[in-house]
Amino acid sequence: MVTQIRKTKSEERILAAAADLFYANGLRGVGIDQVIEASGVARSTLYAHFRTKEQLVAEYLRRTDDSWTAQLQSAAERAGDDAREQLVGLFDALTAAFDRHGFFGCPFVSAAVEAEAGSEALAITLRHTERRQAWLTEVSAKAGAEAPESLARHIGLLVDGALTSGRLSQDRTVVDEAKAAARRAVASHT
Repeated sequence: MVTQIRKTKSEERILAAAADLFYANGLRGVGIDQVIEASGVARSTLYAHFRTKEQLVAEYLRRTDDSWTAQLQSAAERAGDDAREQLVGLFDALTAAFDRHGFFGCPFVSAAVEAEAGSEALAITLRHTERRQAWLTEVSAKAGAEAPESLARHIGLLVDGALTSGRLSQDRTVVDEAKAAARRAVASHT
């Protein structure tokens, strides 16, 4: 049992260090030696958990997918029971992310740019986008959108655009502008 606890703590330290590094520097901008140094584990410990950097990247992206999806959904739920308000309120997750650690952009946009065609990282990135869009379509339908898929695509583009533009400009007002545009989009679709 002690070995399992130690193993779990080491794995969490590795993933936490890798997440910070990958988010700030991109997937290609981080080497295994940096993850080892930042996590404080031995090389053999890292490789006991992740045999390759690709496995580490894949687990980072899976966890980020779960975490980011939960943050978006939580922000939407805090906006109230009205699905129209939820589609606008989800942008509060972007503001919170910016306030937490600045804008380093969307880890999935970064992964899509950096990942090799056919890689697991790219597959996870595509699944994240599909998962997010399915949820946005569901909320758009609840909001009474005449074309829920269209509204969901519009909201998705605003999220991606705010994250990308925020990375470039380091200006959180892009989130406010995206949120205002989302409100107009919801009004025009419902």
